[in-house]
Amino acid sequence: MSQAIFDGVSKTYPSGTDSLTVLRDVSLTFQAGESVAIMGPSGAGKSTLLNILGTLETPTSGHVTINQHDPFSLSEKALAGFRNESIGFIFQDHHLLPQCTALENVLLPTLVSSDRSSAIDRAHSLLEKVGLADRLDHKPAALSGGERQRVAIARALINRPALLLADEPTGNLDRGTAGRVVEMIFELQRQEGVTLVCVTHDDSLAARFDRRLELVDGSLNTNK
Repeated sequence: MSQAIFDGVSKTYPSGTDSLTVLRDVSLTFQAGESVAIMGPSGAGKSTLLNILGTLETPTSGHVTINQHDPFSLSEKALAGFRNESIGFIFQDHHLLPQCTALENVLLPTLVSSDRSSAIDRAHSLLEKVGLADRLDHKPAALSGGERQRVAIARALINRPALLLADEPTGNLDRGTAGRVVEMIFELQRQEGVTLVCVTHDDSLAARFDRRLELVDGSLNTNK
């Protein structure tokens, strides 16, 4: 079953009196439960592709289908709800709220949930899985870089998304910590059955994914 489909997707930005095309007629399919690494040089369009897949940016042309829905046909409010329920994000910077505890940060995407008790149980379970059961009440300033990123992983999975998107998720971590964080991402991806799409410059990390794609000047390199 396909989790997401790009059909002839292009993205162009205004640039002074001209325009800049970042993605060029990209067509690809992400299957349910697979892991895919997106590689390529800086400026190749990797983050733009991930942002469109995450519905954070709208394609200039082409069609995107996620979970058999066209997210860009939804109203702004409906799209925000769809994104919150269907897509989890892990960024290079954890983006945790400094005034909130680890548990509160994980629960942020569930604030609109009517079943608060189940959300809290789920948050406790995820924080235990990422090895932070004894750090629930710690705020980000009291956590290490690796611990903060593990909180971000738990937060990304709290709503049981179909897609887990990661943009250089270990870029700010030392090699040892990065290795442990990557292990947790893959383990949880398998446990949750989520489709994982990751932008990375790290060849050794990319080699661990089911599939590797390379973007060059906004186009897929089909020879990779």
